[in-house]
Amino acid sequence: MISVVIPTLNAETSLPRVLSALVPAAVRGTVREVVIADGGSTDETAEIAEAAGAKFIRAPRGRGSQLAAGAKAAKGTWLLFLHADTVLQPGWESEVEKLFEQIGNGRFRGPELAAAFRFTLDDFSGAARFVEQAVALRCALFKLPYGDQGLLVNRRLYDKIGGYREMPLMEDVDLVRRIGRRRLVMLRGRAVTSPERYVRDGFARRIARNALCLTLYYLRVPPRVIARIYS
Repeated sequence: MISVVIPTLNAETSLPRVLSALVPAAVRGTVREVVIADGGSTDETAEIAEAAGAKFIRAPRGRGSQLAAGAKAAKGTWLLFLHADTVLQPGWESEVEKLFEQIGNGRFRGPELAAAFRFTLDDFSGAARFVEQAVALRCALFKLPYGDQGLLVNRRLYDKIGGYREMPLMEDVDLVRRIGRRRLVMLRGRAVTSPERYVRDGFARRIARNALCLTLYYLRVPPRVIARIYS
């Protein structure tokens, strides 16, 4: 039923945990395949994917390009896009199965929906809690989850809106905007993401840079320009 698509680039440290969190859903038959779309790893990423029984494909480097390639190779009726450092918390599969049940019972207007998880950082600092609350507020007000929250999309909807575009940055925001608020469900389960980027750059600086990039995107600044600012 679900094809999980994970873009990777030298992800040998984080990928095992990400894949382990998918095992219960695979045992229950909810997850049917995992597609690793790799952008040219030089570490043990390919070997880890092979050992886990995942489909490993090469794609042009860039998260948008890799996600698009992974979706093209996937066969499931639902696509779950996960970052290579985002671990779904236990029980996520039960909540997704309940969502599918409600779709089948007519709770929603057809299956053309998408869903995202709650953002959580794997860090115990107060700054991490502040970031989580800010993301929760953004999702509550604007229904605008980012890719590090995991994104579950019905395949028919994904194809209808044109899927991921090959963008250097903001590919997740671009896709979510085309999905639209009315077709997006916010789940209760948590997606726990590595705080490495926040710790490396500083929480305040990372928050400010993310906010600036989002603002520039809505002002229609070309993504290639935003990517230079981001990096």
